[in-house]
Amino acid sequence: MLFWIVSALLTVAVAVALLYPLLKGAAPAPVDDAGEAAVYRDQLKELERDKAAGLISEEDAGYARAEIGRRLLAVSGDGDTAQKTGRAGRLNALSQAFIILCLPAVGLGLYLKTGNPDMPAAPLEARLENPGNNIELLVAKVERHLAENPNDGSGWDVLAPIYFKMQRLGDSELAYRNAIRLQGTSPERMNGLGEVLLAGNDGIVTEDARAAFEEALRLNGNDPRARFYLALALEQAGKKSEALDSFQALAKDSPADAPWMPLVQQHIAANAGGAPVAGLPAGTQPAPAPAPLGGPTASDVEAAAAMSAGDREAMIRGMVEGLDAKLKQDPNNFEGWMRLMRSYAMLKEPEKAIATLKAALVAFPPEEVQGKQLIGVGRELGLPVEEALK
Repeated sequence: MLFWIVSALLTVAVAVALLYPLLKGAAPAPVDDAGEAAVYRDQLKELERDKAAGLISEEDAGYARAEIGRRLLAVSGDGDTAQKTGRAGRLNALSQAFIILCLPAVGLGLYLKTGNPDMPAAPLEARLENPGNNIELLVAKVERHLAENPNDGSGWDVLAPIYFKMQRLGDSELAYRNAIRLQGTSPERMNGLGEVLLAGNDGIVTEDARAAFEEALRLNGNDPRARFYLALALEQAGKKSEALDSFQALAKDSPADAPWMPLVQQHIAANAGGAPVAGLPAGTQPAPAPAPLGGPTASDVEAAAAMSAGDREAMIRGMVEGLDAKLKQDPNNFEGWMRLMRSYAMLKEPEKAIATLKAALVAFPPEEVQGKQLIGVGRELGLPVEEALK
């Protein structure tokens, strides 16, 4: 009943707002044209009598007749205006009838067709009490609870992974840290915190993220998530041999149908050059890696040790330029782009380093995992990454 009362009041308010200008403009101005016209006609007759009696000259009579005629015509024009005003009034009356009758009827018909008048009211408080499957209402309910009980660690524990799925990374990190502060560390919480930090840094395992994964691995020595990300940290640091050992160990300790195995195999292939890995089943061996990029051989290193500083730098530049040329022929070598970008940064050639990043992002788009890793390394090297993203 309350709904219908409120709806009726709103309808009346809208109708009044629409009718007011029509009512204001529809009021006709009262006129008495017939009496005024009769006066002017009598003046014309009197003028003719005065002229016949010789009381007024012909010239003055002409001027007076013209003036009286002008006034008489003006009165006749006001009659036409009155007729127009009457027509406008009739149009206003039709508009008023439409607003008063049709508009509420149309609104009521639309509501009865699309609305549900029998549905009970659902204020925010009631919806928060029973949020159902609405994730936003669930989050709002927990947030309200935590605003009143900020030391409830279980609430922060529930909210942290939900924030992460909603891509609210700052809120997720805060929630994980509050849960850890109030309820202590656990493999799940430390892995969750590490993944949030990883996502917030374009896929790069930062020092804080690595510390979180190390704590998770300390609490559970066989945690596959922590082992994977720590191996990834070694790979991103350029420690290919150690990264390969870590990925191989994770593959050997994991079931063949584990959901993370395809990704582990990709990293093994990237770090092992496609060589067979002992202990892995035949169907899970890594695919062949790209062709070698022409890095320094043992004899190159031995020869460089006997060179002067200038000759050594020239040799390094020659190898970097060779790597650059090979990547232009085979741009799908992720590791090669990483090496080339780091090499130019080490040689104090930031323009070439940013050009390398820009070319690498053509082969590995920024929205993909490897593209994000390239961007993260560029930021670590202090490069103006935004230029490469233009």
